[in-house]
Amino acid sequence: MTPETMPNDIYKMLTTKKMPRGEDEREEIIQQFADSCAQFLREAMGPEQVRKGRLRLSSVGKPDRVIYNDYHGIEREKLKGATHIKFLYGHLTEAMLIALIKLSGHDVQDEQKACRVAGVRGSMDCTIDGHLVDIKSASSYGFKKFKEGKLPYDDPFGYIGQIKAYAHSEQNNNVGWLAMDKQNGTLCWLGYDLGNLTPELEHLLGYDIEARVEELKKLVEGNTPAQCYDDVPDGKSGNRKLSTGCSYCAYKSQCFPKLRTFLYSGGPKYLTVVDATPRVVELVEGF
Repeated sequence: MTPETMPNDIYKMLTTKKMPRGEDEREEIIQQFADSCAQFLREAMGPEQVRKGRLRLSSVGKPDRVIYNDYHGIEREKLKGATHIKFLYGHLTEAMLIALIKLSGHDVQDEQKACRVAGVRGSMDCTIDGHLVDIKSASSYGFKKFKEGKLPYDDPFGYIGQIKAYAHSEQNNNVGWLAMDKQNGTLCWLGYDLGNLTPELEHLLGYDIEARVEELKKLVEGNTPAQCYDDVPDGKSGNRKLSTGCSYCAYKSQCFPKLRTFLYSGGPKYLTVVDATPRVVELVEGF
């Protein structure tokens, strides 16, 4: 079996109810899933963990200023209740996918195996059929990047740097993501052989991850880096808004202290300049 067949293998198993695993194996996998769900719920109900003063391989692909702020414990936005639910749902979804991958007959190894690059530590999701794999749940918009192979061109959350770091630690060039659209359950596989890339992808993916880690070790000991992204025009209104990368950042109010938030039906819009006040509700902190 190969990772490319995972989506169809899972669909087929759930449709036909035919599983390649024996009954004892199935029950063990189901129990592992139950234990993972319980642990994620415990963690969600516990205190938030602040990892000040540490670099992690999971973050090396993120923008420099985000990494710097995390390292120095700069004040972040307080997570709202809905955001906690979103994160918990993501963890539960990924645990479910690991269980379904195993039940459908694929070989899953090295779950949460410790990795290290240039002294910086992290833990990978797993290997599946010999490929180093990250499991991701995404919105329909984010899912399209995986399905259409556009992640190398638009990666605000640093998924590529993360998986490159694990690949370097494991000396495994075969990497990829199993992604799920959280809104409709659609699955897709996006994979690369980092040792055999096209010239265009080599330009985007072929950078030296160990050099990147060494650069970050120096960066966090220096001065505060520049803002990650500039704000952008909000249509022809004269207003300006945060870029996509900034909209999801917990430090956006640190970089844009005069930020105003307007609640549209499709989600909040963060405006840095307001020439024309939107005709929607404005969120006012403290009320």
